[in-house]
Amino acid sequence: MTTFTLSIFTTNTIGLLNRITIIFTRRRLNIESLTVCETERKGVSRFTIVMRHEDRDTVEKLVRQIRKVVDVLAVFGYLDHEIVFNEIALFKLATPLGGTALNIKEINLDWNAKVVHWGLDYVVIEKNGTEVEIAEFYQYMKNWEILEYLKSGRVAVGKTEKGLVEYLPESDWETV
Repeated sequence: MTTFTLSIFTTNTIGLLNRITIIFTRRRLNIESLTVCETERKGVSRFTIVMRHEDRDTVEKLVRQIRKVVDVLAVFGYLDHEIVFNEIALFKLATPLGGTALNIKEINLDWNAKVVHWGLDYVVIEKNGTEVEIAEFYQYMKNWEILEYLKSGRVAVGKTEKGLVEYLPESDWETV
């Protein structure tokens, strides 16, 4: 299976997420992760959708279908080598008296993670990185009692010199 990352630029419209996900559902395609955020353009949102599929043609048809949605301004599909991407994970670990001590220096320096909150009986650690890096860190964190674990979807930008400004000039979307 190949991993594809779709960047979908849209107007900030109620119900748009539903219309986009219905396209996946109708084609019986699974969304591995979904992140939605504001962009540098006022009123423009970015959906970053990660999916895995063996057939590039199916993904290209999906992209063409998404482009037909009224409030979609632009859609780009990427393979992993064409983008810079990361995810974020938070680990809430129990730190009971007499328990195995955390090696904060190792967490910071070897794993490039950081403590973001110290509680009385727990600590919250943040790890940024790829799916693989976070999965490896998760295995390391299993040395302690994990009270909670959560991971964001992927955020990604293309490895091109152009940004949203070049692809979507203000005049192209402000009159929509």
